Amino acid sequence: MVLSYTAHSTRQQRNNVLSRERHFYQPKDGHQLAHDPFNAIVAPRPIGWISSKSSNGRVNLAPYSFFNAFNYRPPIIGFSSIGFKDSLRNAQESGEFCWNLVSRSHAEAMNQTSAAVSSDIDEFEFAGLSKRESTIVGAPHVADCPVVMECKTTQIVQLQSVQGEKCETWLVLGEVVGVHILETCIKDGVYQTVKAEPVMRGGGAGDYFGISEANRFQLFRPKVD
Repeated sequence: MVLSYTAHSTRQQRNNVLSRERHFYQPKDGHQLAHDPFNAIVAPRPIGWISSKSSNGRVNLAPYSFFNAFNYRPPIIGFSSIGFKDSLRNAQESGEFCWNLVSRSHAEAMNQTSAAVSSDIDEFEFAGLSKRESTIVGAPHVADCPVVMECKTTQIVQLQSVQGEKCETWLVLGEVVGVHILETCIKDGVYQTVKAEPVMRGGGAGDYFGISEANRFQLFRPKVD
């Protein structure tokens, strides 16, 4: 009975949405809204808090709004740099970078590292963060992050429009070659996502989101005979 009611309720919700008016726009003509909704729609997104080291040994730490995982085996993650920024340059020159998971306790420090400081400024020191040497790659990582992924750069792709025009945006992909996880985030051999208290980027000038166990639900892939 519960499943039947839930299915009926879901169908009713879909029908209600279909009956409502929609705002349509073509991005090339502008969105006709008070704020561009793109970032708020594709959200919340995990934050690409990237640490890297330049060829001359300068360390960089910066958050990227466009970040995600792209492959299981080998595990590949990537971030998108709008403009040819230090993280991109370092990942290209050294062939390495680290991803640091932003927990709620790191949110303010992460935001500090988004400041547009000169390349000779160490963002770890600027934000009051401790460094830890990585196991495989040369770039250090945030010492007390619940999860860190050490990566080797595999591809750097300059994005382009449907007309083939180059964008001033580059997608940096890296194979994960080492993973550090706080033991407190593991229970019975299973990583507990909520335990790390990940912070995710929303839309607007400064919207962020967290997650909680209360919001978790499970769906399993259907089996087809």
